Amino acid sequence: MDQKETFFNYITEGNITKGDYIPVGAAMLNGETITNALVKIPLKTLNRHGLIAGATGTGKTKSLQVLAENLSDKGIPVLLMDIKGDLSGLAQPSPGHAKIDERHAKIGLPFEPKSFPVELLTLSEQNGVRLRATVSEFGPVLLSRILDLSETQSGVVAVIFQYCDDNKLPILDLKDFKKILQYATQEGKEEFEDAYGRISTASTGAILRKIVELEQQGADLFFGETSFDVDDLLRIDNDGRGYINIIRLTDIQDRPKLFSTFMLSLLAEIYSTFPEQGDSDRPELVIFIDEAHLIFNEASKALLNQIESIVKLIRSKGVGLYFVTQNPTDVPEAVLGQLGLKIQHALRAFTANDRKAIKMTAQNYPDSEYYDTETVLTSLGIGEALVSALDEKGRPTPLAATMMRAPMSRMDILTESELNALNSQSKLVKKYNETIDRESAYELLNKKIEKAEAEEAKEKARKEKEALEKAEAKQRKSSSRRRSTAMNPVVKVLTSATFIRSVFGILNKVMKK
Repeated sequence: MDQKETFFNYITEGNITKGDYIPVGAAMLNGETITNALVKIPLKTLNRHGLIAGATGTGKTKSLQVLAENLSDKGIPVLLMDIKGDLSGLAQPSPGHAKIDERHAKIGLPFEPKSFPVELLTLSEQNGVRLRATVSEFGPVLLSRILDLSETQSGVVAVIFQYCDDNKLPILDLKDFKKILQYATQEGKEEFEDAYGRISTASTGAILRKIVELEQQGADLFFGETSFDVDDLLRIDNDGRGYINIIRLTDIQDRPKLFSTFMLSLLAEIYSTFPEQGDSDRPELVIFIDEAHLIFNEASKALLNQIESIVKLIRSKGVGLYFVTQNPTDVPEAVLGQLGLKIQHALRAFTANDRKAIKMTAQNYPDSEYYDTETVLTSLGIGEALVSALDEKGRPTPLAATMMRAPMSRMDILTESELNALNSQSKLVKKYNETIDRESAYELLNKKIEKAEAEEAKEKARKEKEALEKAEAKQRKSSSRRRSTAMNPVVKVLTSATFIRSVFGILNKVMKK
């Protein structure tokens, strides 16, 4: 038995699966594709999370596209976070190409151009289903971690939420939250102190500055109603294929705070909403996070801890998370250790740091007698990758340099008219794109303040009226006294002209004598 045949058996036996699976390509040995030595990913292990990594232009996006297509074909919904804006082509079939046919002949898989059911979602004002969440849905703990608040400031946020619960004040958007913060140290200061203790203006000021920073990244568009129902990510079309939900994030590449805020809130909502799946045969939903370094580079320690916790726990809900980035070192080790599937495209060694990163990356993969992993990592071509998955018993499958299959859908973006046509057919656009600004904390507190000010003005006017009435009464009393004196008969006689002349006459006679 020659080396090629031994290798074929090694790969195929290591990829035997009793359940359903996705074939991602064929294994390669010494640069040659071994036809029908298929590298398979069991659906049963796709909730164990994964990583797609590699240098720019090596085929990461196409590998993501292949996985999303095959999951959709298996009836599994997908959520893609599209930072670069190059995944909308999933809604149209591939035009085909001679090189694609040649690639699939080498792999031993047929190629069938297809389009897939796609829903476009957006965090901003781009065309697509508007994604929103209320501040109340975040809750005090998650909001504090997003804002990277101190322990004292987090305590203030908890008190604010408690006050709003006690007084039935909905906190729907950031305008509501800012209003209640201001109220706690200004108009409602005495009310807060009596019920919850004194709140420092320094703390509320610091929190307000963090909120303004978040608003500057566009979070005011995200917080509000109508709140997105995560169950709408689980739709299946009439042909039994899962919807591929694409979140268009091309206009928030420079706003990582908003990106991480949204992602964490979405994962938290999914975790709290989806039922426990146990050890099911297929995932309920698979999420791909492109340009994952944007999350981890800007995340605080508290936020990283929250992400790590969710990654560990969310698999029990039947949800798989797949991070797409240039280098595995972009992902924290605590998260990287939770990733069962790794698809590693080529890395380039231009600097000493690059070589160090390649050495570290190679250590993340199982040893293989057929490959020097460090060497293979730098010699892989476009559309080739090192693949290490988990079998149905949770064991790593044989490490395989793999000729990846081509996407069945278009490897290019939709035109503007195609995007508009897709959105015009969407049921979710009609459901979520109406902006609602119902009465909430901002309006209710303003009414409360206005009522208090009106009562205060009324009380002031009453007191002023009373004071005026007292002054008038006093004046009337004084006038009355003067009139009474003037009407006295004795006074009349004493002040009469006759009496005065008589007195002066007597005085004159006395003086003459």
